[in-house]
Amino acid sequence: MPRRRKFVEGRGYSREDWDAVCDNPPITAAWVAAARPFAEVFPDLAATIKKRGKQRTPTKELVTLRLDRETLAAFKALGRGWQTRMNVALRDAAKGLPAQGKEKELSADVADGRR
Repeated sequence: MPRRRKFVEGRGYSREDWDAVCDNPPITAAWVAAARPFAEVFPDLAATIKKRGKQRTPTKELVTLRLDRETLAAFKALGRGWQTRMNVALRDAAKGLPAQGKEKELSADVADGRR
């Protein structure tokens, strides 16, 4: 069972505020066993909630990619959304790649460490 959180000073609320809202009883195994699904308790409300379906045409592809630790750390240091920012950076970099037919030049640059 999760432990009850304790008051931590300096988080934007006072001890009095904490005590005023922290009156929830602890969650017990018996309480969890008696819990019922949301849709069973509130069927009318559950019926109004829209469910997302499967993407008709996926816009992204799952890949496995090996990156330098420093590169990955730099993007992760940006916080939430780092994967989206990395995708944007890669998309922008891809726009600057040479046109088709010049792959040999590009691969030579990569082999020499120029890119």
